[in-house]
Amino acid sequence: MTIQILTVPGLGGSGPQHWQSLWEAQQTSIRRVVQADWEAPNCTEWVQQLQAEIQQAGNEIVLVAHSLGCLAVVYWALHHATAPVKAALLVAPPDTEREDFPETATGFAPVPLQRLPFPSIVVASTNDPYITLKRVQEFANNWGSELVSVGDCGHINAVSGLGDWPQGKVLLQRLLHP
Repeated sequence: MTIQILTVPGLGGSGPQHWQSLWEAQQTSIRRVVQADWEAPNCTEWVQQLQAEIQQAGNEIVLVAHSLGCLAVVYWALHHATAPVKAALLVAPPDTEREDFPETATGFAPVPLQRLPFPSIVVASTNDPYITLKRVQEFANNWGSELVSVGDCGHINAVSGLGDWPQGKVLLQRLLHP
């Protein structure tokens, strides 16, 4: 059975130089969850769209989420635990409870701290401007996720200069072939 990989971008939608976009271009079997509004995301709407894409995707799915997309996955898991998600790679989840978090993103706080019903790896940077390492450790512990620190890589996005992010591909392979 073929595993379907779905990317779940965050606020702004992962532009053309973002590693998610590069992965999608390199492997046509990777599909993006496209949201109606990338600039003023609503958690309920994002979760509904994620559910619709998962229903279309097939029997075994691995989610590859970045930033606010991670929280869409976590909120989705609270309500759709029986769906066919095999695992999730959650890269640079933001702390939506911070005072400086963009007000245009609604419904993503508080951050759910329940154990996820599938294996997951949370990837964090030591100098992410949207979350402290201590807070991302709290998320990973509560979600039952393995935490992988990639050092000083900012928000682990296009600005970080990671290109197609080979280290991320290695982590994804660990989820695809445990």
